[in-house]
Amino acid sequence: MNFDFDRPIDRLHSDSQKWQKYTGRDVLPLWVADMDFAAPPAVIEALRARIEHGVIGYAKPLPSLIAATVDYCARRYGWQVDPAWIVWLPGLVTGLNVAAALGEPGDEILCATPVYPPFMSAPTNQHRKAVPVPMVLRNGRWELDFAALARAVTPRTRQFFLCSPHNPVGRAFSRAELEQVVAFCERHNLLLVSDEIHCDLVLDDVAHVPAATLSPATAARSITLMAPSKTYNIPGLGCSFAIVPDPRLRAAFSRAAQGIVPDVNVLGLVAGEAAMRHGEPWRQQLLAYLRGNRDLLEQTIARGELPGIAMTHVEATYLAWLNIEGLQLANAHAFFEQHGLGFSDGAPFGAAKDTHVRLNFGCTRATLTEALARLKRALAAR
Repeated sequence: MNFDFDRPIDRLHSDSQKWQKYTGRDVLPLWVADMDFAAPPAVIEALRARIEHGVIGYAKPLPSLIAATVDYCARRYGWQVDPAWIVWLPGLVTGLNVAAALGEPGDEILCATPVYPPFMSAPTNQHRKAVPVPMVLRNGRWELDFAALARAVTPRTRQFFLCSPHNPVGRAFSRAELEQVVAFCERHNLLLVSDEIHCDLVLDDVAHVPAATLSPATAARSITLMAPSKTYNIPGLGCSFAIVPDPRLRAAFSRAAQGIVPDVNVLGLVAGEAAMRHGEPWRQQLLAYLRGNRDLLEQTIARGELPGIAMTHVEATYLAWLNIEGLQLANAHAFFEQHGLGFSDGAPFGAAKDTHVRLNFGCTRATLTEALARLKRALAAR
């Protein structure tokens, strides 16, 4: 079956957070990590069948969903996950906040910036201290700075929040890099919390390696956060899970969530199972389409058609981290919106003000082409 990712879908007149942000304004929304594509037909059919059942009561994960999740991890990553290790969550951000709640107030949590903003807000929400450690750009590639991470460790450091693949810089970390992460956490006795929500959106010909699979010792000190939501474009259904192999750590994680974190909603459970069981043909065609969008963006910049803007190669995700320092804008976010472009401001990710924006290219080719045309006109008018 061929899937039409070029088909425009009217989201402006829907309940879309992404598109409602600019209601009444001619601004293309290229900000929040939400694609403009319809979910896989298998997911839509499963949701339709569940609705037609008629009773939408409280739900719990069916054995078939748990089996689908275990099979998915084995098939995609060679990871033999015990069903008992899985803790269901209504979202990855929820998982970050629950993980941050482990330990004691005042504990410190390291994260490598720039990074998805909840990495820094989750510790604060739980009365912990987020410690941002800048990544370094070496030979056009963003890398973790292990020397700086080591200098940031104090007697109160308890966890390392890893984003793998990385949002927003688009890195798919190699096994060797992840082995360095693991060694670092073992050396400093840190819990490794690995957000791997973009793990099935690797655009280059490399395999995603879940950090917890590197050794039994790593598994025992890890919480891996995953979800079908980004890959299969069903984030509004809120179906995610944590994989926590160590029983004591899993019990502590579950206690921290008790009475605060709601169950996954019934439609999220249905969609998650359908996506993991039947979504692979759709995912493969999605990856090909996203590669085309990424290449269009990268080639446009490489040809010098967007002077003052630079970017590194996007290995994974559908998010591009644009360096706009060369534009020397006083209020970059407002400048782009004035020219019909709604990017994510880089400052909440930990970038210096007016130096970076994040562009979501999970959209139709026509939308991205129009966005690039607007961007060229904006730069020419400066």
